[in-house]
Amino acid sequence: MAGFTYEKNLPHQEWAIESVLSVFNHIHPPKQNSRDENPEIIFSGSLKMDNLQKIQKANSVEDIPLSGSNVLDIAMETGTGKTYTYTKTMFELNRVLGVFKFIVVVPTLSIKAGTKNFLQSTSLTEHFRQDFAGLYGEKEIQLYVVESQKNKTNKSSMPSEIVRFVETEDTQKIHVLLINMGMVNSPTMAGKDKNNDGSHLIKDQYHVPFEALAAVKPFLIMDEPHKFPKEKKTWENLLKFNAQFVLRYGATFNNQFENLLYRLTAIDAFNDDLVKGIRAFTEQIDGDNGERIKLIDLDGKEATFVLNKQEFKLSKGELLSRIHHAIDDLFVAEMNKSTLVLSNGLEMKKGESLNPYSYSDSVRDKMMRQAVRQHFELEKQLLTRNGGRIKPLTLFFIDDIQGYRDEKNQLSGSLKTVFEQMVQAELVCRLKNESDEFLRQYWQTALNDISQTHGGYFSRDNSDKDEKIEQEIHEILHDKAALLSLANPRRFVFSKWTLREGWDNPNVFQICKLRSSGSETSKLQEVGRGLRLPVNEYMARVKDHAFFLNYFVDSSETDFVKTLTDEVNNAVIKPIVFTELNDELIEKIQAAYPNETKKNIRNTLADLTDDDDVFLENGFAEAQKRFPNAFVVSGSLKKDKIIRSGDRAEKVKMRVGKYDELKALWEAINQKALLQYKIQDEAEFLALFTQYLRDNAHKFTKTGIRTVQQEIQVSNGLLTAVNSESVYDEVFEPINTLNYREFLLKLSQTALIQMQTLHQAFFAVRDVLPISQYLNEQTIKAIQAGFDRWLLLNSFSAFEVGYSRVGGSIHPTKFTDNQGHPLAEIEISAFGNETQIDDCRNPLAEFLFESVFFDSELERKNITDNRVQEVIVFTKIPKNSIKIPVAGGKTYSPDFAYIVKTALSETLNLILESKNVSGSDDLRQEEQQKIKHAERLFAEINRDVHVKFQTQFEGEQIVEFLRAMM
Repeated sequence: MAGFTYEKNLPHQEWAIESVLSVFNHIHPPKQNSRDENPEIIFSGSLKMDNLQKIQKANSVEDIPLSGSNVLDIAMETGTGKTYTYTKTMFELNRVLGVFKFIVVVPTLSIKAGTKNFLQSTSLTEHFRQDFAGLYGEKEIQLYVVESQKNKTNKSSMPSEIVRFVETEDTQKIHVLLINMGMVNSPTMAGKDKNNDGSHLIKDQYHVPFEALAAVKPFLIMDEPHKFPKEKKTWENLLKFNAQFVLRYGATFNNQFENLLYRLTAIDAFNDDLVKGIRAFTEQIDGDNGERIKLIDLDGKEATFVLNKQEFKLSKGELLSRIHHAIDDLFVAEMNKSTLVLSNGLEMKKGESLNPYSYSDSVRDKMMRQAVRQHFELEKQLLTRNGGRIKPLTLFFIDDIQGYRDEKNQLSGSLKTVFEQMVQAELVCRLKNESDEFLRQYWQTALNDISQTHGGYFSRDNSDKDEKIEQEIHEILHDKAALLSLANPRRFVFSKWTLREGWDNPNVFQICKLRSSGSETSKLQEVGRGLRLPVNEYMARVKDHAFFLNYFVDSSETDFVKTLTDEVNNAVIKPIVFTELNDELIEKIQAAYPNETKKNIRNTLADLTDDDDVFLENGFAEAQKRFPNAFVVSGSLKKDKIIRSGDRAEKVKMRVGKYDELKALWEAINQKALLQYKIQDEAEFLALFTQYLRDNAHKFTKTGIRTVQQEIQVSNGLLTAVNSESVYDEVFEPINTLNYREFLLKLSQTALIQMQTLHQAFFAVRDVLPISQYLNEQTIKAIQAGFDRWLLLNSFSAFEVGYSRVGGSIHPTKFTDNQGHPLAEIEISAFGNETQIDDCRNPLAEFLFESVFFDSELERKNITDNRVQEVIVFTKIPKNSIKIPVAGGKTYSPDFAYIVKTALSETLNLILESKNVSGSDDLRQEEQQKIKHAERLFAEINRDVHVKFQTQFEGEQIVEFLRAMM
């Protein structure tokens, strides 16, 4: 299989490279001291600082202070090719300055494996030799990888790769020493290994690796700099390399920049289509009222949790299912007086909480099933496209390693067993209807051996000798090309956060986060494994399409999209606020307005400053208006770059020829109708509103200020605050943000009730509802919503309603255009956000659409099962296309419309509301009332078109209704 095809001269990468090279503009010719050392870079006077200032100004990053040190920062968002960028930077520094020895430091073994594979790949060597018109000649990278010496008895005192790197004098190659954080901090590097007696010298003078490496005057390249904070041991050891320059490349710096040269923000990456967009799939749990299990105490022997004010004490080995029914197979593994460890590796400290539904097998299985279904949908799209097939991968983050490594299927219902059953079922279903020959063969190969479709990598695998597992790890960590080969059936990768940072594969199109990671991390870092743009079967990057990464999370991350979007938008460069008109500001204005002289700028802004050039109040804001181009900063995230599943429009095709049979009923039920409250006069309305207030007086909550008393005490030599309360000195003061007249006026305008009626009602209920304690906006909103609901629930009993039809144009409708012609396609979102498409089933021939889509299993059966000969055509009705007004101001829409031919050749029109419950007793009261309204409306329409309205419950068949009606 061919290696990766690299693109040259991408603007965002070239700008970063040029920024580094510009640091060395106008320096003296580098001084070469020894053939095995880098030339020495020397700056004269203030040249380095001058160059740094010019670069920052050109790149609009002058908001970050300069230190003038030898540390240079290049910020590039995840997925934009920073490894390639610093690699080409090495080639350029070699070409321009003659630097030929570099040390690359990475934080983790997984990043190290990926970097090693990248730097020593044949395709990279050929890229720099052939794609730059001989610019770099025959130069290539010679890689030296410093590995841990696992053989404790025979290990050398000096790693051989370090010896070779230090002693080489071959300037025809670019020599790169690759080392990870663990090795940097090892005794070996400090010369303190027990086998290092000082007798083995490098260059006949160094027995300490740090000293020997420092002697070659290296350039140090640091990947993921936030992993090397300056206050930690690793940074201290990195300084021992005595590098001439330290180039730090990363997406995350935690605002600890030093001499920032270039910044490609997340906003730039998303908006310029340098990475995939993101589509989030969030599991919403019905009945999850936000309850969380909180760890409140640890004594080393027992852990005390609280849920809904009830305490639970668990010892080591006890299951958390004792606390909440949703939790499966999670128990207390270890604990001390400060930390508790659960069986999935999650650490908890006192005061921390967890979402019980994040640990439910049913939620896990639903997420996996959704991810598997979406994966094969991606394969159908990407493996049949023109311009080269793209093989998608899906990455699962799990905590149940034992359940996944169930190689002999010894664990009943294990994660591996369940997953393979899901993949098998999906493949069987799709093969039934797939006509594309390549896809059929590709899927059949997977079906022949499901176990080959997935693989995993976990930290404990580093010591595993199982041949199958070793092959999986090799592909996942070291051989991207093999993993992306269409001859390889593996497309699902499992890991326990081990691959979460540093590892990436351009063809990861889905990340499914099964169960919590146990820590708050950057959402951008989490999705980073799948942001890179994909490559096709020829290993060429594809950028002519708006690709999306599907991200699956549970209900504990319902705000995932908002959090991620906020994180991206918060990366907007904050503009500098100037307090005075100084030379720096004038130069900034001139950069945007080159024809403006300093004198002209000063004259233009003279009225905004005092005699000392200090801006007057709002003076700088006005200056920005007069020279707006000088103060342009990065914008916010483009719309639709990060979206929820369902935000993108899918369409279903209509069987247009069948619409004619539906037309008469469709136009009849699309007639506009007005609801009429049959209330005789204002006095009757007053009685209704007064009754509502009496019925709901107990539901109103006072708002006010409560004084909380705390006492400062000395406990164990420390000051502590203790709440102090008494049943006798409780003080509560209501907050009234409105006076009584303002309150009545706003409530009258909001609820559309006469002020006089409101006043009379409040006076009548003053004994149970002293309204003077509730004069605020919250009360107005509560009354409006509460009274609307009361009207709905009490219609037909406390008062009657009726309907009158309104004339006017019917079209366009959800099914027709302005002229009444049927539409060829309808957006699936028109049928509701919960509607799902089933590609594995075909609809009945009488269904109006070519696809199967539904909100519930009952609806699905209506569309695919139990054909009735007398039905000519039927359709699912789009949400809100038929708006039946109901008491209280809301509307209601039924689900299905049927056209039936009777034995007497008469046409019967059936409007159906399907309820996926066992009977009317299970319906909420509001739903019962809405159905009554629908019956009343259709009784009015029935005068012109013969229409029947029915409610279908679980287990009931369409044919039963038709028999009863015919």
